[in-house]
Amino acid sequence: MSVRVARAAWAAWAWGRGASFRRSASNFPLPPTGAVEVAELLRDATTAEEGSQQVAARWLPNQCSVLLFPGQGSQVVGMGRGLLRYPRVRELYAAASRVLGYDLLELSLHGPQEALDRTVHCQPAVFVASLAAVEKLNHLQPTVIENCVAAAGFSVGEFAALVFAGAMEFCEGLYAVKVRAEAMQEASEAVPSGMLSVLGQPQSRFTVACVEAQEHCRTLGIEDPVCELSSYLFPDCRVISGHLQALQFLQKNSSKYHFRRTKLLPVSGGFHTRLMQPAVEPLAQVLKEIDVKKPLVSVHSNVNGNRYMHPKHIQKLLVQQVVSPVKWEQTMHTIYQRKRGTEFPRTFEVGPGKQLGTILKSCNLQAWKSYSHIEVLEADEDLDQNQ
Repeated sequence: MSVRVARAAWAAWAWGRGASFRRSASNFPLPPTGAVEVAELLRDATTAEEGSQQVAARWLPNQCSVLLFPGQGSQVVGMGRGLLRYPRVRELYAAASRVLGYDLLELSLHGPQEALDRTVHCQPAVFVASLAAVEKLNHLQPTVIENCVAAAGFSVGEFAALVFAGAMEFCEGLYAVKVRAEAMQEASEAVPSGMLSVLGQPQSRFTVACVEAQEHCRTLGIEDPVCELSSYLFPDCRVISGHLQALQFLQKNSSKYHFRRTKLLPVSGGFHTRLMQPAVEPLAQVLKEIDVKKPLVSVHSNVNGNRYMHPKHIQKLLVQQVVSPVKWEQTMHTIYQRKRGTEFPRTFEVGPGKQLGTILKSCNLQAWKSYSHIEVLEADEDLDQNQ
């Protein structure tokens, strides 16, 4: 991506193209005067000065950057407070409130935590806070945006990564997240379910554990019980989702399966399993209405860890992701795989929490040494003075 294209893309993405989304234009903020169309950006990209020494230098491995976008569970009351002094952040939250129908900034800053933790609220809140964090990063270190070569997001964070990369506009992406969150909230309320983080070891028997937990549920009279691997975090660490009775069985019998530690996650349902099947169709329908474009930088899918190659690919896998395990460990290996001796890009986690940095440290220690987090809770020292 050329410097000019990167800067123009970032200036344009937040405001959306009203004509590209076949809902009432009154539901979305109008683009500011002079906003650049994504189609123009793609045409401009072909004119990048690829032969210049300056451009060549930006593609040296240690001068490139990777952006990671967190998912549900990273939300905390106060997120966004450290972003409000940066250009257009308040405008992002104002646009979000128009799409959502409630004051997202007020909820993010003041809670209560119980309300923010609800799936219907926390997914949009994390989405907007993450993109607002990118605005901060762009203000402090614009070269990080210009030299970005890859992005990935955990679960709902994948939508933020795609918006950042220009695959969809801010308001379109947020509306899709809104529909997704509402449908997942409804599905989670239909069946008592949850998610269990499991720190294992090489001899851990994850598959056997899930099968036997399902059998236990059948003895309790539960028809078609669900207990499935729902996230691959880092070596020997998984998240298992399903009926609460299955997860309780696993906690009680953790030593049998050689689990070192288990912890129920503070979420409302068994996400990324077939329990979320009712959420598939609503999300599929809204994605059909969005003008999805090819990302300007590589964005990697949660479903298989590979980068998206085509807009139709994006629409298909975003729907599939709702009922499929998040293959984050595989994604990290794909992004950071390189020949021995090759330097790693700088990695920035944009959004609340540092969970993705912790996971990266366990997946690839050398890549983690070039990791930074963009603070969203409180104003901090300018990053360009710290790097």
